[in-house]
Amino acid sequence: MRPLEGLKVLDLAWVMAGPVVGRALADFGATVVRVESAKRLDVFARHLGPFPNGEFNALRSGLFENCNAGKLGLALDLSREEGRLVARELATWADVVVESFAPGQMSRFGLDYESIRALNPRVIMLSTSLMGQNGPYGKMVGFGSAGAAFTGFLLLTGNPGEFPVGTFGAYTDFVAPRFSLFMLLAALDHRERTGEGTLIDVAQTEASLQFLAPQIAQYCESGEIAEALGNRDPAFAPHGVFPALGEYRWVAIVARNDAEWGRLAEHMNQAQFAQDPRFATLAARKENENALESIIADWTRHRQAEDIERDLQTKGVPAHVVASSADLVSDPQLRTRGHFVRLPHPLGEAVVESARYELSETPAGYDRSAPPPGRDNDYVLRELLGYSPERIAALKQTGALT
Repeated sequence: MRPLEGLKVLDLAWVMAGPVVGRALADFGATVVRVESAKRLDVFARHLGPFPNGEFNALRSGLFENCNAGKLGLALDLSREEGRLVARELATWADVVVESFAPGQMSRFGLDYESIRALNPRVIMLSTSLMGQNGPYGKMVGFGSAGAAFTGFLLLTGNPGEFPVGTFGAYTDFVAPRFSLFMLLAALDHRERTGEGTLIDVAQTEASLQFLAPQIAQYCESGEIAEALGNRDPAFAPHGVFPALGEYRWVAIVARNDAEWGRLAEHMNQAQFAQDPRFATLAARKENENALESIIADWTRHRQAEDIERDLQTKGVPAHVVASSADLVSDPQLRTRGHFVRLPHPLGEAVVESARYELSETPAGYDRSAPPPGRDNDYVLRELLGYSPERIAALKQTGALT
């Protein structure tokens, strides 16, 4: 058995920060019912892609597949009372409810924690939003890109003195779900021991601040405000990304101490630089970092990134190709761990990432691709909620199952 078999989850989340949590639960055996209305598709996730062959198709988005594989799909129009009634019955059936609507929306649906707890006292609700459910900014809505700005990540990305370039993607959407998942597992353990449900209010920005702990501590200690450093690091030199042979090929190299710098210089057939007063110590290398990086770049740009990675790693100098998507698909480490999973899809095949961890006795499983809207309507309503064919037909008639 997978460790979460028997766990019942109602997934009312959308985009990324909420759906990633439900996906992790499904990987390890939970029955996860994802609600989505065909009248209001998860536009951001379904439209962002990537798409097979680069051809737009809202039902084949790689991002949506990756966040929602393994789930059952129920098409439900929550703007209709008939749809909200079904959602309340699902919340009564569920052990866990995950939602990522704007704060206040669940109350307007009559699906807030207090309303659901009145029907299901043991329920655990996980609400994830940009700023949390209360406070001066509690009503603020936005994606993880805005969260990255609020938390200060944007000020730290880019080159010194230049316009901030921003993080790759909606950064807090990637960070916050990891905190959400562990808090949810802790709440399940608490309920197992006490019988009590709980409300978990995750503020993406607040969770993501944990990744800026050194910069915050630095300010509290010295009053110094951290600034963008490009690819550089205060404690290492060289520490950067350098051009390699070929278009858009780069390699990351770092020397963590004088010995590693000496081995790097020797491998470049520039052993004299290890004793050069400009580069002999970390302090000297930091003072002359532009010249240092220029020397390394002149060497790397004439060589294959893969060769540089292999040769420097062999000599104990940290180096790695700056991987493209194609590099990742062919990476031997990821292949060995089965990182990319191929699943049958109504329109062909879906490729998703596997779980981020391996459990030796209860490994993850990948049962199905992400659901198109309403793919599993009959199964969810008949098998999970016990609806009769007549009741399902009546719901279809009202337009609630769209």
